[in-house]
Amino acid sequence: MTRFADLTSPAVAEVRADDRIPVLLLPVGAIEPHGPHAPLSTDPIISAGMCDRAAARLADDPEVRVLILPPLPYGVTRYGAAFPGAVGVSEDTLHAIVVDVCLSLAQQGFPRVVIVNNHFEPEHVSTLLRAVATLDSPSVRYLNLLRRHTAARLTDEFRSGSCHAGRYETSLVLADHPDLVDTAAMRDLPPLIVDMPAAMRDGRTDFPTMGMDQAYCGSPAEATAAEGLSTFDTLTELLIDVIRDLAKQD
Repeated sequence: MTRFADLTSPAVAEVRADDRIPVLLLPVGAIEPHGPHAPLSTDPIISAGMCDRAAARLADDPEVRVLILPPLPYGVTRYGAAFPGAVGVSEDTLHAIVVDVCLSLAQQGFPRVVIVNNHFEPEHVSTLLRAVATLDSPSVRYLNLLRRHTAARLTDEFRSGSCHAGRYETSLVLADHPDLVDTAAMRDLPPLIVDMPAAMRDGRTDFPTMGMDQAYCGSPAEATAAEGLSTFDTLTELLIDVIRDLAKQD
């Protein structure tokens, strides 16, 4: 069993007393529009998929015990607010819940936590990094997929910055939840190249002013489940590297 909340209280005590070092994963995302074809839950789906795969691969590991915390699906999301379905929380709310959850876990004897996030709105990411800084513990890590050396292992579209609900994200959803993708709508979408990081630097703070009038950019029509599975393999390897490094912490 890999889901923390599915354990009984005595089972949690057994995990705490086990020789294997427990590392807990906190999947994070946001509920926001992902084009006319992909679900609002795209970001949480990707985070959950990474966590599930990492826990499965390490299920029989003799040194580490991986448990997945209940996901945190709500994040700071304002760029898609012009479209139906964007449900956001404030920076202070996100910061408080991440800090409080990690402190509560540490008090229970579970200090090692990896925050697994796939929503990259700048204010959201900076809030998660601020939460880690507030905790000021080497046992709490944020897997930062935007770092250059990490992004270099991901797809061309991801590295281009034109990847909201495009080929990269849609492929990942197709890999795990194909029933949630409107493939007919997906195939009709033309490529839309938007350098989102550059647009953000220019002060554009919503999808319409970036030219994303359907809340997507990239090439969703090119998405495939096969690419999603391949990308999940890479994302899972990145996460496992963090888990193993964290397990070595005194």
